[in-house]
Amino acid sequence: MAWAVLAVLLVAAQVASAAPVLAPAFLWAPKNYGFRSDDAKEVVHYQTVSPKSLAKSVLEEGGWSNLMCSREDAQKNVDVAIVFLGSKLQSSDISKDKQVDPALADTLKLSFTSSEFSMAFPYVSTSDDEKLENSLLSGFAENCNSGFERNRVTYTDTCTVNGQDLKKHRSMDSIHDLVTSRMGNNPSGQTDLIVFCSGGFEDLDPVKSEGELLSELVAMLKKSGAKYTILYASQPSGLLENPSNLPLGRHLAEKTNTTKAGLGICDGECLVKSTLLEGTFVGIVLLIILISGLMCMMGIDTPSRFEAPQES
Repeated sequence: MAWAVLAVLLVAAQVASAAPVLAPAFLWAPKNYGFRSDDAKEVVHYQTVSPKSLAKSVLEEGGWSNLMCSREDAQKNVDVAIVFLGSKLQSSDISKDKQVDPALADTLKLSFTSSEFSMAFPYVSTSDDEKLENSLLSGFAENCNSGFERNRVTYTDTCTVNGQDLKKHRSMDSIHDLVTSRMGNNPSGQTDLIVFCSGGFEDLDPVKSEGELLSELVAMLKKSGAKYTILYASQPSGLLENPSNLPLGRHLAEKTNTTKAGLGICDGECLVKSTLLEGTFVGIVLLIILISGLMCMMGIDTPSRFEAPQES
């Protein structure tokens, strides 16, 4: 009995440790630079998606295919696209009254609600198997049928991206110089992609929070007058949040009219939880059957001697 209980607990622990961490992602642009013809303000996708599925949605629904993919008919009305990657924000943190990083929460909420073009992905399934920057860039490359322009991509020096001749920014001034140079001298109309990884810069002194870095970056872009769009995504590390503590979807639903689209759908997280619960119930039932059978066998009294057959 003890071994069976231990086996069930070990299986449950392995499933829980392998479960991904859910984190939100936000995409916005101050103006709708022709990304979509319809009204795309405060659109929320409630399905649980992988980082590569997020990249596909950003390209197709977010209009980034016109910016990232090399196509002759593409209209590149944006000077710079930013992929800002965090490492602390989880899906459950958005709706909490007390924020770990108030500046980050305020910047995200203000940008999401005040921009003409904004989309939210409350549940992005992340894991420590692959860095988020590599997953997103791979997703961009896989879904760009005409090729992904990696020569237009630059990174902050905290990014762990493999490759040669990578241009990396070591300060916010370096990003500012790139943005201003493209605004005045960009005859080809190409859009530069800047990947801003967690921590910002290696030699950042004093150390700043994600919220402070994002707020400073947005303020710099606004002041420069550049046409920009930003994708924020997070790759936190830790245990899977309890679904009862994930009110982000309900929190965003109060501000949008798209809540009915995601109701009644069992997503990836739901399937993991239901499988775990089903396995636990089956294990308990088998244990009860085993114990009952052993007790019944122990309760059977058999005679120690048998009478010899009588001779007629």
